[in-house]
Amino acid sequence: MNNPASVPLVSTVPVAPTQQASRKVEILKEFGTAVAAANSSPAAAATAPAPAAKSPSRRTEILKDYSARLLPPLITVALLVGLWQFVCSQPGATLPPPSKVIGDTATLITEPFFDNGGNDVGMAWQLLASLKRVLYGYSIAVVVGISFGVLVGQFAIAMRGLDPVFQVLRTVPPLAWLPIALAGFRDGHPSAIFVIFITSVWPIIINTSIGIRNIPNDYRNVARVLRLNGLEYFWRIMMPAAAPYIFSGLRIGVGLSWLAIVAAEMLIGGVGIGFFIWDAWNSSRISDIVLALIYVGIVGFILDRLVSWAGRWVARGSSVN
Repeated sequence: MNNPASVPLVSTVPVAPTQQASRKVEILKEFGTAVAAANSSPAAAATAPAPAAKSPSRRTEILKDYSARLLPPLITVALLVGLWQFVCSQPGATLPPPSKVIGDTATLITEPFFDNGGNDVGMAWQLLASLKRVLYGYSIAVVVGISFGVLVGQFAIAMRGLDPVFQVLRTVPPLAWLPIALAGFRDGHPSAIFVIFITSVWPIIINTSIGIRNIPNDYRNVARVLRLNGLEYFWRIMMPAAAPYIFSGLRIGVGLSWLAIVAAEMLIGGVGIGFFIWDAWNSSRISDIVLALIYVGIVGFILDRLVSWAGRWVARGSSVN
């Protein structure tokens, strides 16, 4: 007769919940890797060159890469500046050439942080005031836009109910909202923030909803098998799969918000790059306007690059850009 104490107990002991949770985390990690691989560009992987037998030095490769990236835009800018100088230096030209712009705005360029009180401040303070408004309005647009985009993309009834409203409201020009905002808020600062929000929220909603609707059914089935809750499903499934669409909307939104604040500040006044441009026009300081436009373009480019970088970081290699 066998001794009961010698019977193995492994088969009779249930699996601990912690082991189930760890296994669930492992599956989610493997699935996240698969999603990133599915979103990555296959053409880039197919065309990646094989390592050469005798590759040049690392420094030479880096120099060639930077040259390929920087030389074309630098040459293009140099040609455009030369053309600008030639055209605007002709007799009868109404716009200043770049040499005159630099001479007229030397103080604004070399002393961007001067503060003489009121609206008489340097370009850095003008840009920072505008960026502060953009930060507030765009942040609200990101939260609202992604939330409504997920709602519309996930539920067909929400799509049928809200999409017509979105399509009507998004066609309203940004500055058309400014009188309504001024009447409601009775102040220029929150009115400008509202205009930024209402301008940038629509591409975020539309692109997010498209990305959510295009999530493959296999990904949804994995979520059902793993019994993911709403928050886990959002971070583990929705974000990696829909990131290229979401961040495309975010990039469009940040560009529109920067456009909107410049236009809105021309009307609400105060410190800001938009009012600076309008005040320079009223004072016939055309060189100041040209300098401000250059700064506006550079800041807009930097904002777009920042959102693109954030998208690549979140997507972990997906084709966001």
